[in-house]
Amino acid sequence: MPWDKPASRVSAGGAPRDGSSHGAPRTVRAAEARVAEAVGLAASIGLVVVHEAIFNIRARNPATLFGKGQVEMAGADIAQHEVNVAVVDATLTPVQQRNLETAWKCKVIDRTGLILDIFGERARTREGSLQVELAHLDYQRSRLVRSWTHLERQRGGFGFLGGPGETQIEADRRLIGNRIVKLKTELEDVRRTRGLHRGARKRTPSPVVALVGYTNAGKSTLFNAMTGATVVAEDQLFATLDPTMRGLTLGSGRNIILSDTVGFISDLPTELVAAFRATLEEVAEADLILHVRDIAHPESSAQQSDVTAVLDGMVKDGTLDDAWPSRTLEVLNKADLLGGIANVPLRNDNGIAVSALTGEGMEALLSAIDRRLGSGHVSMHYDIAVEDGARLAWLYRHGDVISREDDAALVHIEVRLSEADRARFERI
Repeated sequence: MPWDKPASRVSAGGAPRDGSSHGAPRTVRAAEARVAEAVGLAASIGLVVVHEAIFNIRARNPATLFGKGQVEMAGADIAQHEVNVAVVDATLTPVQQRNLETAWKCKVIDRTGLILDIFGERARTREGSLQVELAHLDYQRSRLVRSWTHLERQRGGFGFLGGPGETQIEADRRLIGNRIVKLKTELEDVRRTRGLHRGARKRTPSPVVALVGYTNAGKSTLFNAMTGATVVAEDQLFATLDPTMRGLTLGSGRNIILSDTVGFISDLPTELVAAFRATLEEVAEADLILHVRDIAHPESSAQQSDVTAVLDGMVKDGTLDDAWPSRTLEVLNKADLLGGIANVPLRNDNGIAVSALTGEGMEALLSAIDRRLGSGHVSMHYDIAVEDGARLAWLYRHGDVISREDDAALVHIEVRLSEADRARFERI
């Protein structure tokens, strides 16, 4: 839910982090950078940040996460600034959340709750809304454990003997459980429909190019610059949640489908992992992946590690094939903040420096995409009925015709095609 009252940002800087759920190596982030990201998350749902602090935690206190002195220090700051909401940039247990609210006399939410609120506010598609509601219910169900005293009340029993009846916490768990079952059924129907749509796209001649990257790396701005679309592109975390697709014609005449996806983030809440990956299924089917990076960000390398960790996790759960790095092109965006693309250090030939805002480097990027999609071509020979003009036109649009001989009934044509285009043509 959005708040329009002043809020305090209290960061658990230095607290032990869960890291990647898949064991991938992670780059250690500076506490100041974590604070800046958390402030951005809070501001993105309308919270006015009036105070922020960093606390080093040597050991997690099971009752409050922070030490006693830190809780008192934060409480004094919260009272001084008349704070209504305190955001803790860590995962709180239900007991920790309740104890901090008691000590600080204000609403307390953790990183998971904050990101859930952002997703709930931004989701637009049917599937996105269902995924977010499911994540919210999973989160709320965990909050029903010794958190709120009103949940200890009992309702009347049934039958002749009556009995102790059903406690409020049991009733709430049952209602949430029933709703979760219903949501999973609805999600399965939505996924089945999306699978049919994806299958239809596979039969079309256009390869898919997917944009991925850390949140606020400039994916939507790049998407708009490449396609002329008007997708929401703001200096805001998670400005875009639902995937968007547009057609684009490259310099060679090749038509492609460009897909903009949700931005990644570090320490993604467990409740949102499934919802997050569901929005990335287009990436698994993409012929080329553009990893968009904010090259001017001080945490650019750490953000790159977070993106890689999520994609590697998709490999482990079977959503993505392990060859994804071979079809990935790095796009080093926001070069204008470094004074232009000439000032962007390129480590290898797999990176293209651009500024989606000014347009610098965009021609080089489009050419690189064209080359990558055109690499790995194979020569194929086809005998096509003379009257089958549609298939002949398809080959001329997507391949390089080497030779052609016509007779009364057939066109004998030799053409160079990419493996992806060859497979598409043979499915037509």
